[in-house]
Amino acid sequence: MSSFHDLSIDERLSLTRRGTAHYSGQLALIDNADFGRDTLLSDWTVAHLAAHVAYNAAALCNLMHWAETGEETPMYSSPQARNEEIAYGATLIPDAIRNLHDHTVVRLDVAWRDASDAAWQAEVKTAQGRTVPASESLWMRTREVWLHAVDLGVNASFSDIPEVILATLLPEIAGKWRGAGLGEGLVLVNTDSDERIEVSPGENTVEIHGSLPGLTRWAAGRGDRGVTSPQGEVPTPPRWL
Repeated sequence: MSSFHDLSIDERLSLTRRGTAHYSGQLALIDNADFGRDTLLSDWTVAHLAAHVAYNAAALCNLMHWAETGEETPMYSSPQARNEEIAYGATLIPDAIRNLHDHTVVRLDVAWRDASDAAWQAEVKTAQGRTVPASESLWMRTREVWLHAVDLGVNASFSDIPEVILATLLPEIAGKWRGAGLGEGLVLVNTDSDERIEVSPGENTVEIHGSLPGLTRWAAGRGDRGVTSPQGEVPTPPRWL
């Protein structure tokens, strides 16, 4: 299975737009009266999550502006500013949050549509301080919308996510664990393909078995439905973000 990063810009754009439409469709199924209910993310209501996804699009617009003009425009001025923005956005009335989402989605799509070849390759910095080409914004947004469509808690599932995205995300999560010194002894076993991802060596091996959607759901911290462990109880995965 190829990686999302191996695809052409047009192919990556297509998957990102599909994910945006999928997320938008899930949000549209939620009544305004339910924007105060919980999502699958701890301490975040629908209003918090929807505001976050909208502001994330605006933040990625900053990166594309940086890439196109050379003017350094970070995603957020600080982690605190990001958190305060989300907290403020969650206080808006539902229709205002929906309008914010629609507006920022269009802005970002136009920024991608009009990006020059040089801009796609220009280096920018993520909110975590990583230096990446601006084309990485496509992966950042793809991951955002497909995962948060599930987090809204309507009827989306990891089985809806295209295989190439799951096949990119799962090794990425394992790599983040490995880089942080987490997940010692963990081995992820895809029961459909027999592919194994060994996170890091350890004295006590714990295998997690499941389909690609199930393994990715578990690794991303969205529950252990669809995965098992021959060693016994399925453990809680390490944090990856």
